[in-house]
Amino acid sequence: MIINTQTVTISNKDIDIDAYLAIPDRVGIYPAIIVIQEIFGVNDHIRDVTRRIAQEGYIVIAPAIYQRFAPGFETGYSRADIEIGRQYKEQTKAAELISDIQATIDYLYSLPQVQKTGVGTIGFCFGGHVVYLVSTLEDIKVTASFYGAGITTGTPGGGQATVRVTPQIKGTIYAFFGVLDTSIPQKQVDEIENALTRYQIPHRVFRYENADHGFFCDQRASYNAKAAKSAWDHVLELFSLLKS
Repeated sequence: MIINTQTVTISNKDIDIDAYLAIPDRVGIYPAIIVIQEIFGVNDHIRDVTRRIAQEGYIVIAPAIYQRFAPGFETGYSRADIEIGRQYKEQTKAAELISDIQATIDYLYSLPQVQKTGVGTIGFCFGGHVVYLVSTLEDIKVTASFYGAGITTGTPGGGQATVRVTPQIKGTIYAFFGVLDTSIPQKQVDEIENALTRYQIPHRVFRYENADHGFFCDQRASYNAKAAKSAWDHVLELFSLLKS
C-alpha cells in the first residue's frame, strides 16, 4: 500500500506538539494508531514503525513526547544517547503525557479519513510504559506495550506506580517482554499480568525467552528477528480489533 507522510502540529493548551503522520494514499476511512517513542525521540526507527503500520491500512501518528523541553530531539543508541534520553524521560509528568495523548486523539478525530470509534496505541521502551498509563483514556481501545520498564515501581513525574491504574484500562492490552531484559525482572512482569487478570482486563502477555530489552528494534544490538516477527504478528492481530 502506498502511504503519504508529513510532519504535523498538534495543539494542546499551552503547547504545540510536533508529530510524524502516515496516511494510506487510497481514499477511505481508516482506524487510527498512536506510536509512542522510546527515550530516543521520534527517530528513524519510530518513523519506520509508523510507516509499517500505515501500510497495513491504518492512519498512524507519532507525537514527540519530549516536546516541552527538547523539541526536535532524536538520537541513536550509544551510551551517550541513552544517558540524554533518560535525562529527558525524568522530566516528563504523567498528567502532561495523558493530556498530550488525549490531544493527539482529538487531532486524529479532526481528520476526515479517521474512523471515530476508538484508536490504538503502541509504545516501546519508555513508550511502552506511557501506553500502559494512557490506556485508561476512553477512546483507546487497543494497546500494545513493548518492554515498558518501571510500570510496577513508579510513574512519570512521581506518584503511585502506573500498574495501579490497571482497573481503569478501557480496552484490550497486549504486553511484550524479553526474558533476558534485566531492566524488567520477571517478577515485575508477573505483577503486571496478575493485575490484568485480577481486574479482568482483556489481555495477553508475551515473554520471549532469548530476547533482551529493545528486541523489536532492528537498529539496536539487542534486535531479535524471531521475537520481533512473532510480536509484529500479534500486534496486527490486536489492531485488527479496530476493524471489526
